[in-house]
Amino acid sequence: MISKQVFCVAAIAFPLTACSDMTATQQRALSGTAGGAAGGALIGAIAGNAGMGAAIGAGAGLAGGLLYDYHKKTEASAYREGVQEGQSRKGS
Repeated sequence: MISKQVFCVAAIAFPLTACSDMTATQQRALSGTAGGAAGGALIGAIAGNAGMGAAIGAGAGLAGGLLYDYHKKTEASAYREGVQEGQSRKGS
């Protein structure tokens, strides 16, 4: 009984540690894909084909994760530009 619980905890924790040396883009793509696959499998199971739902959900989740990553990079770039402009005005 205890070994089964330890195995379950290890099975959940191991994939999370694998993300530690990934870039932010890779992490967002992975989390979007995983979330999309889980949601797609759930909806697919209700509709009668969990595998197809997971595949479609994974694709949609990947696209969503990459779009979110693009948004965050654009946001960070705009912030850096604003900081640089503010510093140049302060020095004038």
